[in-house]
Amino acid sequence: MPAVTVEDTTTLARVPVPAPGTVRRRSRSVTTAPSGFEGEGFPVRRAFAGVDLRDLDPFIHMDQMGEVEYAPGEPKGTSWHPHRGFETVTYIIDGTFEHADSHGGGGTISNGDTQWMTAGGGVLHIERPPEHLVVSGGLFHGLQLWVNLPRAQKWVEPRYQDLRADESVLLASPDAGAFLRVIAGDAAGHTGPGSTYTPMAMVHATVSPAPPWTCRGARTSTRSSTSSPAPVPSASTARRSAPGSSPSSAPATR
Repeated sequence: MPAVTVEDTTTLARVPVPAPGTVRRRSRSVTTAPSGFEGEGFPVRRAFAGVDLRDLDPFIHMDQMGEVEYAPGEPKGTSWHPHRGFETVTYIIDGTFEHADSHGGGGTISNGDTQWMTAGGGVLHIERPPEHLVVSGGLFHGLQLWVNLPRAQKWVEPRYQDLRADESVLLASPDAGAFLRVIAGDAAGHTGPGSTYTPMAMVHATVSPAPPWTCRGARTSTRSSTSSPAPVPSASTARRSAPGSSPSSAPATR
């Protein structure tokens, strides 16, 4: 998992412990993301399948792409297709992906990079692996999140943000056991490079395994490692985060 890593998380700025009385959202449901294929046939897990859109707003859709180790000739992408009224956010954990759109946006993203496309009033775009990856094969793993635009911005001019991995703001939890990459929005006063129309934050968190701990009268327990980019809504209508992301690394959105 290349994305962005650091040698020593204790050197990073810390995110404070939530203040007493902080409102904690309850889980509305737990959904197992079904597997399928997208575009020309690359494997995905569809995190929000079957979830009422009223519980997801401002999020619409999220796919985990891969993780897959392609043989030579196997990497696949999409053909040209339209979007309107929302934003597509593509984050690459491993591998390389190319983007081009009818508004002149586009580029190549790789380990830890993000492409943030605002479809607004309407745009055509294409996503595909670069030719050298098609020839060689290799590891591919990422996710794509669709973010609804507020009513007043549904018809804004399309735009494209090319967010490089080294632009992410790097933070740690109070005990330095969690490593946070802030891609967009605000996390405890630290703002990522991505600009959003919808109040939200996108953070890729890696949580290190903790040593065994013992509670009096209970058996020894351990805490497992997790890291993944997943959306965390800040809008009051959003109710839950996305399931189905990789157990070793996942982004979070808010």
